[in-house]
Amino acid sequence: MSFVPGSHRGPFRDLPREVAILTVVSFTVALGFGIVAPDIPEFARQFGVSATAAASVISAFALMRVVGALPAGRLVDRFGQHAVMAAGIAVVAVSSVLAGFSRSFVQLIALRGAGGLGSAMFSVSAQTLLLVSVPGGQRGRASGLYSGGFLLGGISGPAVGGLVAAWSLRAPFIIYGCLLIVPAAIAALVLADAPRRPVADPRSAWPFAAIAGALRSRAYRAAASANLADGFAAMGVRSAIVPLFVRDILHRSAFWTGIGFVVFAALNAATLMPGGWAADALGRRPVIVAGCTVSAGGMVMLAFLPGLSGYLVALAVSGLGSGLLDVAPSAMIGDILAGGAGTLVASFQMAGDAGTVTGPVAAGYLVDTSSYAAAFELAAAVLGLAAVLGLFAPETRSRKAGDDPG
Repeated sequence: MSFVPGSHRGPFRDLPREVAILTVVSFTVALGFGIVAPDIPEFARQFGVSATAAASVISAFALMRVVGALPAGRLVDRFGQHAVMAAGIAVVAVSSVLAGFSRSFVQLIALRGAGGLGSAMFSVSAQTLLLVSVPGGQRGRASGLYSGGFLLGGISGPAVGGLVAAWSLRAPFIIYGCLLIVPAAIAALVLADAPRRPVADPRSAWPFAAIAGALRSRAYRAAASANLADGFAAMGVRSAIVPLFVRDILHRSAFWTGIGFVVFAALNAATLMPGGWAADALGRRPVIVAGCTVSAGGMVMLAFLPGLSGYLVALAVSGLGSGLLDVAPSAMIGDILAGGAGTLVASFQMAGDAGTVTGPVAAGYLVDTSSYAAAFELAAAVLGLAAVLGLFAPETRSRKAGDDPG
């Protein structure tokens, strides 16, 4: 594949070279994370801790991603996207290799927390670079390809990780760290001449100035709310509650949980490129509203459609809606970026992480106190509220395909 602008074939045709490069990087990072993720709880249990403590290793990574997002945004605005991306990937790589040699539970959880900080640096810098490198008329497609890299890597990784973990529980961490050498080198060397949007607003010396200004924008509120709602429903409720729903209500084995997740991922992947084209051709707002509405419909179906077939249809519909929400909100954020771009992207990602963190807690409470249907209805309500905010947001897509309204 050629990365020379204007020489692309297939889905990268006419897109800046940074899109193809970042898609490859996102695939590699997600592949490595997928290799190590299934291994973490079992590896932690080797230190004689409880199941809850073992699960906290995963939470430590996610928590430090949230904590590190805004500082990462400031670093991006100060030093540039490629430098922060290379440093972030390097932090994840080194911490992962060291975690593989952990001699205590404290060492493991500390190193995974450090990896979460590096992950925040990578994700904020990579998405900022993607959005500032692509003209407004191409941001939907670019976001779809970038998300597709993550999705494909995330699907492929666990299969490889399961085979490696059967040989050694320490090996996935070391393989993950070594695998990240390639994207770190790409970020440091190949992307060194990528576009960088400078900090234009002097008030951005205050870390929250860019966010305070963005919150006055209906477009930003709509995009961030859609990202939060998608995190709440697709990542939070689906990942945490659906496996219990399959066991307790459908009385099926974990095999059917896996089948449902495959259906969701397949429809999600199938929607990314059409959703990106729609966001570029029709506008961000209608795709955001459609994504929230379709996802909400999937949650309602989970609540009311009976049996195994209803469960699979509901997850298919949810996957379609989530695919739309993987492209349009980020494209809208790219349209409104100005000074403090890294900080804005960081706050946008934090909204999604907030949904992922709060979704399992809120839905789990409703399962314990009411029913599974109530949990799915709550997710539908959150998505419905985001759809309303999207409906009243201004359209940010430039009327000219090559324009960059940011």
